Amino acid sequence: MDFTKMHGLGNDFIIMDAPSWEDAGHYQAYASFLCHRNFGVGADGLIITGPDTEMDIFMRIFNPDGSEPEMCGNGIRCVARYAYDHGLVKTNRIRVRTLAGPRYPELIINNQQVEAIKVDMGEPELNRENIPVKGEGSNIGLRLQVNSQEFVATAVSMGNPHCIIFVDEVDKTPVSTWGPLLEVHEMFPARTNVEFVQVLNNEEIIMSVWERGTGLTLACGTGACSSLVASVLNNKTGRKATVHLPGGDLLIAILAEHIIGSHIFVAPVEASVIVPVALQEFLRHPFQKLFFMIPDAV
Repeated sequence: MDFTKMHGLGNDFIIMDAPSWEDAGHYQAYASFLCHRNFGVGADGLIITGPDTEMDIFMRIFNPDGSEPEMCGNGIRCVARYAYDHGLVKTNRIRVRTLAGPRYPELIINNQQVEAIKVDMGEPELNRENIPVKGEGSNIGLRLQVNSQEFVATAVSMGNPHCIIFVDEVDKTPVSTWGPLLEVHEMFPARTNVEFVQVLNNEEIIMSVWERGTGLTLACGTGACSSLVASVLNNKTGRKATVHLPGGDLLIAILAEHIIGSHIFVAPVEASVIVPVALQEFLRHPFQKLFFMIPDAV
């Protein structure tokens, strides 16, 4: 069973080939074992990809708990790099079929090397029924009771559901305590990803995420997009911001004047490929300071 291990900002995946979208479903049963950090390969998710009849390629994702999320921002950046490196596509703009609908990653190439990958993540969904969130009314200012704690949240979907909660300090927020409880809150019939967000200024936020079906991760692309959408809806930031994640930074931009109908774009703030000689030099001289950027998806 051949696989490739890749990550986007520490959000890591096992990537495998399948001949078709339908055949990819057979791998779901292996996700829990393969993603296990001790007894398997270890990853935040199992991604199956291959040529598609509708788009250039397809992407299906299976979480460590065996569930299948609709979309993954860092996952699709890894898949784009994988498809380019393995000759599944010949162009730098790729059409990818996902459960959330078509997505369009674009590889930024310099001297035949992939320097970065940005993705058109599509339009955010703000309709409660489609996120989905139970009840009626606004998806902004949702009051969620968990034990004796009340949270005020904003719900957004980027093809998958997100619950964004603004906090004073992310570092002092027990994400691993509240995240799993909010994930299965009765207001979210399909469960939800949970983001805790600290606003630094009009152009910067800090985000920590508890991912539905996975748990605490170092980064989440759809979560970063949803967090910026929520920040704009709550008048906390502008329409373009750097999202600081435990695994690194993402630049998120809402290009149109209005959020409804606007596509959200995600890209790394900086990206540079580690050349093999630099890594070899580092291994030969571990106490020598060598400065290099971690690649966007390796």
